[in-house]
Amino acid sequence: MAIHGYPGNIISASSPLYTPGFASGIWNLGSWPRGVTVVQTFLASGTWTAPAGVTAVDYLVVAGGAGGGGGGAGGGGGAGGFRTGTALAVTPGATYSITVGGGGAGGVGAPGVSNVGANGGNSIFSTITSNGGGGGGKGGGTDSPALNGGSGGGGGGATTTFAGGSGNTPSTSPSQGNNGGNGVGLPYAGSGGGGGAGAAGANFSGSASGSGGNGTASSISGASVTYAGGGGGGGRTDTGATAGTGGTGGGGNGSASTVGSNGTTNTGGGGGGSGLNVSGGTGGSGIVILRYTAPNQSIFVFNSTARWVAPVGVTSVDYLVIAGGGGAGQTSTGSSAGAGGGAGGFRTGSALSVTGGTEYTVTVGAGGAIGSNGANSTFSTITSNGGGRGAGSPDSTGGSGGSGGGSFGFPNGAYAGGAGNTPSTNPSQGNNGGVGTSDNLTWTNSGGGGGAGAVGGNATSNRGGNGGNGTASSISGTSVTYAGGGGGGTDSISPSAVASSGGTGGGGAGAVNPNSGVAGTANTGGGGGGKGGGGGNGLGGSGIVIIKCNQ
Repeated sequence: MAIHGYPGNIISASSPLYTPGFASGIWNLGSWPRGVTVVQTFLASGTWTAPAGVTAVDYLVVAGGAGGGGGGAGGGGGAGGFRTGTALAVTPGATYSITVGGGGAGGVGAPGVSNVGANGGNSIFSTITSNGGGGGGKGGGTDSPALNGGSGGGGGGATTTFAGGSGNTPSTSPSQGNNGGNGVGLPYAGSGGGGGAGAAGANFSGSASGSGGNGTASSISGASVTYAGGGGGGGRTDTGATAGTGGTGGGGNGSASTVGSNGTTNTGGGGGGSGLNVSGGTGGSGIVILRYTAPNQSIFVFNSTARWVAPVGVTSVDYLVIAGGGGAGQTSTGSSAGAGGGAGGFRTGSALSVTGGTEYTVTVGAGGAIGSNGANSTFSTITSNGGGRGAGSPDSTGGSGGSGGGSFGFPNGAYAGGAGNTPSTNPSQGNNGGVGTSDNLTWTNSGGGGGAGAVGGNATSNRGGNGGNGTASSISGTSVTYAGGGGGGTDSISPSAVASSGGTGGGGAGAVNPNSGVAGTANTGGGGGGKGGGGGNGLGGSGIVIIKCNQ
């Protein structure tokens, strides 16, 4: 998921979480509470803007774990590098890129095929780089060395002994990880475990492949969580070599007969090594966590699905819940104009009761794919429905939803725009889509998607229907317009043909043949714009949820 900085010191993070005393996620620095300790957890790459008054942060940066080796007794994948520290200097108002490393793929294995696991991806914040774990050595054959990384991969089981990969590569102080364990040659041909942040991977011993090295615990989030465990080494049923277990902190277990287990997502755990003739497990993705003291806080803005605990003492909130916009209409032929997608449902209100200390799930709906409705957004008892899909031959009626999608124009006036405010809410969450038109011979223009503030426009002889305008909200402290409908496509070669506009609030513009429609804007719930005859249709924009605590 993308991470964005916002005006007025609104800050965003992936999968935010607030607990009493700790607050992570997206917020506007308002007026409550003062001097709060803030924790932001990034599960995907993005950016972070240092709030006014914040000059230093504590950090945890864990890289992606490596994949386990494949083929037969593949070595365990090394854990992603683990780096943590306090009082790292930052500049108020400056924007910092954050990279969260992905887990490395497991080495592919099959009869006669074996491969080393792939290294995990690096994770980066400011001047801190944690390196991806080293891939586990492949099983079988005569060349099974493991790879170096944040923690090293385990050596594969082969005809001779192969050492595990080196950890803490490149070197950091304190060390970011440990070495992988050694594999062993015949008669067992067993493997070593991947290194972990807290311990080296175990060597093959007796008849047992090595277990992954344990990870290291961190309490930066407010609870003690262990990260960066190494993957267990794989075994072999034909030689009696048993598989090793994954290290604490998300390391995947090795296997003697099946695919190695994957490392746990957002722990940096290494993937487990493979059994005979199968593939190694995939490494777990990394994570970045920042903690700092902010002057004050009251507004929470969610750009992705998250968990939120109502602060103690707060009994009601104001809210804005916008669903994902509908995608513009898919057509079965290249010479048909797609209709505009309807905007995601728009619901806002004040004094919604909450219970202090209670955890609420916040769901942010994704924008619709081409020819598909957007997804719902939900907070507490409030659900906004995804925008309806724009129509396209042969799906000629617009989809119903928060706001309805536009209809296809051929044959002339035969199909209605999709119904908005579906299911019904009070106040209404959206409006109907517009109607397409055609001369039934040389041109066909499609209707615009409905918006939160207006119905979608009907098509004319030289233009698809404009998207319905959205509605403005000032809940964030700044007036922002959301939930505009997508413009309908124009399939005409007339010199007087013009492109339709998307509705204000993120609606994508429609296009004239042969051009492509524009996608709805992310985190506005805007509908996608319809294509002209030969282009592509626009996707719907994702939704957003904003919560403002009442004092």
